[in-house]
Amino acid sequence: MNNIFKEGITFENKTYTGSVLEPGEYDNCIFKGCDFTNSCLSDISFLECSFAECNFSLSKLINTTFREVKFINCKLLGIHFEECNNSIISFLFEGCSIELSSFIKLKLNKIVFKNCRITEVDFSETVMTSSSFINCDLQRSVFRDTNLEKADFLSSFNYSIDPEINRIKKAKFSLYGIPGLLDKYDIIIEQ
Repeated sequence: MNNIFKEGITFENKTYTGSVLEPGEYDNCIFKGCDFTNSCLSDISFLECSFAECNFSLSKLINTTFREVKFINCKLLGIHFEECNNSIISFLFEGCSIELSSFIKLKLNKIVFKNCRITEVDFSETVMTSSSFINCDLQRSVFRDTNLEKADFLSSFNYSIDPEINRIKKAKFSLYGIPGLLDKYDIIIEQ
């Protein structure tokens, strides 16, 4: 089977639920309102693509390439990003709901999460230097042996980051976020 090449095409309101997107390379394509629930996106390259209002619940991403890809107002449930082709990986997430997913051991320097709900996501052993979490809810997300040097958490909340097991040198936190750095000590902080 030959892999296809699609460039500059808009895919709108398509349903790929439980199926396989045609394998190949998608360059500068826009996917709007598409449903990829439980679909296989393995061995596909997305280069400078944009996904808006798409559902990726339980999608398979084995050896999938994402380079300069934007996810806007998407639902990403149960996604194992660590299975992607991690030699070329760069994302931007804006207004997304990312739940029960993992980015384990990826190099995601300068990644941006903006206005996202990031619930029960595993960032263990991930390199995220100079990354930004702008106004994000990080409830029950896991940071273990994570490199967060120079990361920006100033406007984010509900995180729990243990400074003893993560690298946080020069990371930015607000005064209101300090309890998320000390919660393992079970102390009461009052204002």
